[in-house]
Formats: sequence, C-alpha cells, structure tokens
Amino acid sequence: MLSNMRKSVALILVLAIASVQSLVSAQKRPKAQKLTEEQRIVHVLNRLGFGARPGDVERVKALGLENYINQQLNPEKISDSVAENKVRELSVLNMTTAELYEKYPQPGQLLRQLQARGVLPSDLAEAREMRADAPRNNQPQPPAGNPAEDSKYREAIEKFYRENGLQRPARIMAELQASRILRAVYSERQLQEVMVDFWTNHFNVFSGKGADRWLLPAYDRDTIRPFAMSKFSTLLEATAKSPAMLFYLDNFQSVSPNAGRGNPQRQRRGINENYARELMELHTLGVDGGYTQKDVQEVARCFTGWTIFQPRGGAAAVATVVRRRGEMENPLSSEGARRNAGTFFFNPRAHDDGEKTVLGHKISAGGGIKDGLTVIEILSRHPSTAKFIATKLVRHFVSDNAPPALVDRVAATFAKTDGDIRETLKTIFFSNEFNSTEAYRVKIKRPFELVISAIRTLGADTNGGPGTHRWIERMGEPLYGFQTPNGYSDAAESWVNTGGLLERMNFGLALAGNRIPGTSVNLSKLNTDQSKVMDDYLKILLAGEISATTREAMLKQLDKSDPVTKVVGLILGTPEFQRQ
Repeated sequence: MLSNMRKSVALILVLAIASVQSLVSAQKRPKAQKLTEEQRIVHVLNRLGFGARPGDVERVKALGLENYINQQLNPEKISDSVAENKVRELSVLNMTTAELYEKYPQPGQLLRQLQARGVLPSDLAEAREMRADAPRNNQPQPPAGNPAEDSKYREAIEKFYRENGLQRPARIMAELQASRILRAVYSERQLQEVMVDFWTNHFNVFSGKGADRWLLPAYDRDTIRPFAMSKFSTLLEATAKSPAMLFYLDNFQSVSPNAGRGNPQRQRRGINENYARELMELHTLGVDGGYTQKDVQEVARCFTGWTIFQPRGGAAAVATVVRRRGEMENPLSSEGARRNAGTFFFNPRAHDDGEKTVLGHKISAGGGIKDGLTVIEILSRHPSTAKFIATKLVRHFVSDNAPPALVDRVAATFAKTDGDIRETLKTIFFSNEFNSTEAYRVKIKRPFELVISAIRTLGADTNGGPGTHRWIERMGEPLYGFQTPNGYSDAAESWVNTGGLLERMNFGLALAGNRIPGTSVNLSKLNTDQSKVMDDYLKILLAGEISATTREAMLKQLDKSDPVTKVVGLILGTPEFQRQ
C-alpha cells in the first residue's frame, strides 16, 4: 500500500512539473495549420461554454458551427428546462432581500431581540456583536465573553430558529453557489452562463462583507443575469443601482457634506469615493483611461444619494418575526417599509445637487438622480471604455496576450453599436484570431471552469452542493470569495504553479473515484489492457490530443492493476485538460 501511495505521489509530481512547463510553452508554440472541423467545434464548446458533454461534438456538427454560435448569442430562444428544473428547489433564488432577512436572520441581530425580551443579559449580546464585527473591521477580538460558547445563548438561539422555521444565513450562499454550478453544468444556454461568470467577476462583490450575503441573490437574479447579453450601459446602470454593489463599495453611505446641515442631531458622513474610483478604474475606463482624481471626486458627488432602503434590515426582520408571535411591537413604520428592506432608492436629501464636471462634460446643477445616469452614459460611450472592455473580452475568449488588431476591431464594434454585448462577442467569435491554432487550447481553466468542464465531459451528475464548492475553493476560486474589487485573474500565471496543479490533479482523482459528495460518475467498463483504457479515455476527454511527454509520464507510472478511475482522474489532471 505504501508503495502504491509513493507511486501515485511521484506520478502527480511528474505531471505537475510537466504541466507547468507545458502550460508556459503553450503560449510560445509555433504557428501550425488551420484547425480541423472537429477542433473548431471543440474550441467553440470550450470557449463559448464549459466544455463538451458526451455527444455534443456530434450535435454541433449536425447543426452547423455557425448556427450553433448564433444560437448561443440568442439564449432567450433556447429552451432550458433541464437547468431550470435543477435549480427549482433552491428557494433563496426567488426570495426578496426582505424575505431573506426574515428567513435567514443574523445570529447577532437575533441575540439583541432575545436580549430585549430578557432571555439573555446585555453583556453577552455586546460581546457577541463585538466578536462578529471584529474581523470585518480589522479590529482585535475581545479576549473573553464569547456568548457562542455559552450554553444558554446556544439553546435560546437554536430554540428560536427551530420554533420559527428559520435557517442560518450560511444557507443563502450555499444555495446561490449551487445555482451557479448547476446552471453551468446543465444549461443549454452555455454562452449565457459564461457571460454571467465573466460579468460577475468583472463587477466583483465580496460575500463576506456585512449585508452582502443577503444582497447577492438579487445581484445574480436581477442585475447580472438579465443583462449579461444586453447593452453595456444597461448592465452598468443595473450594477450602479444594485444594493450589493452599493453596500460593497460603500456608496450607500455617501452623502453630500451639506446633508443634514442645521440639524445637530443628524450625523453627516460625507462623500465616499470608493465606488466612483472603481467605477472608472475597474468597470469602465481602466487604470490608464484618462481620468483624474478630480474626476473621481466629481463622479462621487454625482452618486451621492444612491443608497439602500434599510441596508441592514436583518434586525427589523427578526423583530417582525417576533412581532408575529405577539411578543414584541413592530419596529417598522409600515408593512410596505418592511417589504422594501434591502432595495435601491435615491435619497434627494443626501444628494449633492451642485454643478459638476466629469471628463470635460458639464453636468448642470439640480439634476438629482440624473447626475449619476449622465455619468453612466458618459463612461459607457467613452473610447477608453470600449478599449478596456474589448481587451478583457478578447483576453478571456482568445488569449492571455490579446491580439492588438482584434482588440481594435472589437472596440470599434463596441463603440459603433453603443456597447451591444452580442455584437461585440460576434466580432470575436467569427474572427480569424479566435479560430486560429494559436488560440486553440492556450487558455488556462480557472478552478470554476475546470470543475464544471470535468463534470460535463464525464457526463456526471451533481447537486452543485458543498462537495463541489469546497474543491473550487481549495483550488483558489471560491465563488463570491474575492475580497478586492478587481476580481479573479484571467491570466495563466495566476493559476499555474505546482501547488495549485497538485490540487487540480487531486480533484480529478476524487471526481473519477466518486469521492465528491453530491456528485456521481458512472465510468463505463472498458478493456482491461491499461494502454487501451488510457487511449479510450484520452479520446473521450481530450479528443485524443495529448503530448508525448505527458503520455510517457503516465505510462511509466501506471500498472495494469491500477483501476480505471485512477487513469481517468490522472487524465483530468494533465496539462492538456487544464487548457481550453
């Protein structure tokens, strides 16, 4: 047994080293002949989607590749009942933010309500809140008094959850992540899911910041998903009004310095520049897009008053649950106010209504909410935005080293069509650069892409549950888990290292061996001759395309007694399967 373990580790290390060398050299390989018809189909299925399922290549060949691409560009015309049925039981997807606050209350807020009823003493409540806020505020935790370790606290909280049919907030992100995985695996609208992933990363929001856990389901459902293939300006406005984005980048707290003047009881927080800066640097113009610090300040002024109704509505929601049991008065002024918790609204009293100048454009005084809308129009039509978005799209779909000539043509389409995302993508997909051998299998799959493609390629079934979440996280890409606004890197150097590749190989072995809870693989029984088994699965998983170096490394380490699951798992860990 020890000998087999050593052999497995040795093989993994050999392939890991080969992977690093192969993945780097793939960017420098010489120009070859044109792609064959089957290679073009595989290429499109890998880039416009998350890889081919068994039989997909034949289906696309029968439909015609151009027809397939045009079909994917119009996802609303594609029936997607299988994917919809898969996510039907994920209740958080169809709940409003206010309903999420009520169903999945924050334990610390629930503690305050129980304290108000005299069930728990106030010192425990204060200690619990201090501990909950300490990591988020980068403050040291209090040394003692953690009520989570107090049996009275635990019993009171669990009893309240149980008696009121409530669940822990962690369930929200578990179901949202499951929905992303299930749709990526089962959806016929593959390009739609790729673009949801792209824009979710481009307009990154971190789930670990405060209320964003409760705000992210609406972000996926109402902000990113409906506009992933629309006009860029429409998508940009949707993200600007998204409570998840407003909370994440603190714009919900941004108010005119004059707001509340004359009322000494009212705290004036002032203007917050976080969203304005990221809007231009990361969402539109790019870091070298031609804006100045003065533009940041002026844009921030334009977005004052763009805020969230009851951004931390969890406490009120918990009180509402308690009120329904007749134990506490409703702290909200009306039922309508309760229902609107966690939604966008424009507060004119917090808005700086003076004259502004953004990128040379004068914005007259008295515009109210139109100031922000004008900024969105200016930025979405700016030449730097066209170039920045074109570069990111070409880098994502073609090559880490985005071909300058293609970027220029894509930027021109973006500008000419007023940011029409479909037309912009069409320019990429029908370009010579996209359909070249230089673009074939040179992009490195990020962990999310790797997990989805492996499940699809094997024709496996999954519930999208924690078993898959944990592997995506172990490989470095937890969904909604990137803390800074720039999102996960799309470049190979961010993912190509020996440690990361070892995890990828371990994932392949776990998947093939049916060791991922909630995901099942049914490998067909093939010829027991080891060389034949490997050849058959290389054809299924990689269309037979594997380097002599990788093949030799595998054959040297495998015995005839090794199970098929090991062969398949190691193929999933090869440098060839890491590329798309």
